[in-house]
Order: sequence, then structure tokens, then C-alpha cells
Amino acid sequence: MLNTFLLLLAVLALLSIIFEEVTHINKAKTTLFLGCISWITLFVAAPSANDTSAVNQQLEDNLLEIATLWLFLMSTMTFVAYLNAKGMIQIVVSKLFPQSINVRLLMIQVAIFSLLLSAICDNVTATLVSLGLLTTFKLDSNIRRRMAVLIIFAVNSGGVSLITGDVTTLMIFLDGHVNMADLLVLVIPAAASVVLLAVLFSFKASGRVYANTVTQSIETVDVIIALIFVSTIVLTMVLNILWAIPPVLTFLTGLSVMFLVGKTVHTDTEEIRILEYIRQVEFDTLLFFLGILLLVGMLKQIGVLEQLAAVYASHNPAIANYVTGMGSALLDNVPLTAALLKASPELSLAGWLGLTYAVGVGGSLLVIGSASGIIAMSKIEELTFVSYLKYVPALLLCYSGGYALTLFLGHWIA
Repeated sequence: MLNTFLLLLAVLALLSIIFEEVTHINKAKTTLFLGCISWITLFVAAPSANDTSAVNQQLEDNLLEIATLWLFLMSTMTFVAYLNAKGMIQIVVSKLFPQSINVRLLMIQVAIFSLLLSAICDNVTATLVSLGLLTTFKLDSNIRRRMAVLIIFAVNSGGVSLITGDVTTLMIFLDGHVNMADLLVLVIPAAASVVLLAVLFSFKASGRVYANTVTQSIETVDVIIALIFVSTIVLTMVLNILWAIPPVLTFLTGLSVMFLVGKTVHTDTEEIRILEYIRQVEFDTLLFFLGILLLVGMLKQIGVLEQLAAVYASHNPAIANYVTGMGSALLDNVPLTAALLKASPELSLAGWLGLTYAVGVGGSLLVIGSASGIIAMSKIEELTFVSYLKYVPALLLCYSGGYALTLFLGHWIA
């Protein structure tokens, strides 16, 4: 009875996201409310002091994960907000992209840019920077929404081939099931599926678009902070690989350096202006993450993820991996992958590569299925849960094609 009630709360949270346009109630508020209620229910329903202690321990672990994500998001989004407000992103884009470009070509170039960027840095940063491209060009709402969907899919696809790009890829690698050379094979299906989606989206796109005129003047401090941002991304990967230093610690260090540079270069008044950029962070996005992760933590606490792992182990690995990827569009792929690894399934190399691709890319099938999607939904006004659904057939086709190619390559190199 308790589990049924808690599952009902999770369903209500999903419905509140779907019907946000009808109810006009911010999805961040509803998911946060229902996430908190679910944990309060677990405490109230605990039959003994020992059970209460166990629930409390699980909540603390869940909050630690959330706090880590919050701080990481806050750091990356503050950097991007500053550079975007200063026009640095627009200036960089103007160097990489022409002032006038065919819409179809722009889609392919943005897709490849997002794919490559997400392979070398985290999905959050890659999404924020890629979405910054959309503000550079004068796009109508339909094209902007379509390109946002393309960015979500490209960012999620780009991270699967390198341990620096996706947490689930790192988890499967550290568990000893694949090596670096094996993972590099995933570059082929990831790139192929992203280009295919860009081509599909470009069929109904025509004409040319023009970049917005960049009028901001570049100041030395802006260039320095941009270099700090790039250095922080590189150091995040290097320090994590060499000494397993958590990415959030490196990014907070980079953020503190940014503020120290502001203090050194600017007057007190100008420094306050720099600090104001932190208030541009979308706290709705952070609250939405908080609510979603509280609900996922609750599902983990009541054993739903373990049950899914048991069902997974009883089916054909090729089919199970494919369905698991689709499931990651509803459940966070990190605890889902952790549950599957705990079940210790017997998989071939093709099976492990298939699982890596599926849990990394499958979250793109729904806008709430990945960090990239949640951020895009909060940044692009035209992108909602319902409007995203019209692109699901194309996303499913590209996901399926990439997965099939992954299995083929996995069997070929085995």
C-alpha cells in the first residue's frame, strides 16, 4: 500500500510536468513538493527506530548527491551566464560560424559542435554553451525548438564514447567491462545517429539565418575569465582521471579564481556587478533537479530500481539494453546503471557497449530524461514536455539506428 502511494506521487509529478501549460503551475514547484512529501511519507511510515535511521541515512546520501549536482550546476551556469552577458559566447560563435548560413547547414554544424563539446566536458556545460549558440542567430520559434532538441540528443550522444563525457560510461569502465579502445568505437554510432537526426530535422527547414550583430567590446578581464573557464574544464578531466578529484571541487575552485580575478582587476562597484551574474542562474532549473532527484531517490529506497534490475537479468541482453535505454528517459540513468551493475549480468563486449550507448543516449527520448533536456526546457521558452513529444518518433529512430550500429560494431571487434 505504501509503495503504491509513493508510485502515485511519482506519477503525479510526471503529470504535473506534462500539463504545466494547462495548470500554469511551475514544474519546479510541483516536483519539489511531491519529492519532499514522498520522503516525509517514508519517515512517517517507518515501523521502528531502526527503519527511521535507515531512511534518514538514505535521505542524507540522496541530499549529498543533489548538493554535489547543485554546486556543480551553480558553478558552470555562473561562468556561462557571465560570458554570455559579456557577449563572449557570441564572439566565439562569430569566429566559428559565418554571419549568414543556410539553416540546414547550421543544424548539422551545431549538432557536430555539441557532439564534440560533450565528449570532452560534462553534459551540463556542453548544453549551456551549445544553447548559447541559439541566441547568436535570428531563429524563428519552430527552428529554435527543433535545434534545442537536436542539441539535447547530440550532447547525450557525445558523452558515451569517453569516460570524461558521461558518468554512466565512467561507471561501466571502472567496473572493468570495457576499455578505452572499446569505448572509442561508440564514436561511430553516436556521430551517425546525430547526423541522421540533423538531416531529418533539416528536411522542413529552408532559407538562411543571420547572426546577431555583436557590439560588445572585449575587455581583458573577460578574456581572462574565459580562459579560466576553459582551463577549469580541462583540469576537471585531468584531475579526475589522475587523482579521482570530484569535478565539483575543481569547478568551485575555478569559480573562486574567477571571483578573485574580479576583485583584483575591478573596483568594488564593478566587482559587485560581476557577483551579480550568479543571480542569473536559473534557480527554477536547480529546484526542478532537486524535486526530480528526490523522487528518483525515493524510487531507489523502495526497491523499484532493484526490481528493474531483476527484470533486466531475465531477458535477452540485446533487447533488455534497448528497453533500459528507453527506461532511462523516465528514471535517472546513474542509479539505474548502478542497479544493473550490482546485478552483475553476463554480457558480451557487444552487450556492454550496447548498454553504455543505451543508458547514455536513451534519456534523450523525453525532455525530462536527462540533465541536458531539463536545462534546455528551462532555457528555451518554446520547449515544453508536450512540444517535445512531436519529435519522439525521429529521436526513437535515431536512437534505434545508433543502438543497432553499436551492436554490429561490438560483434565485429570482439
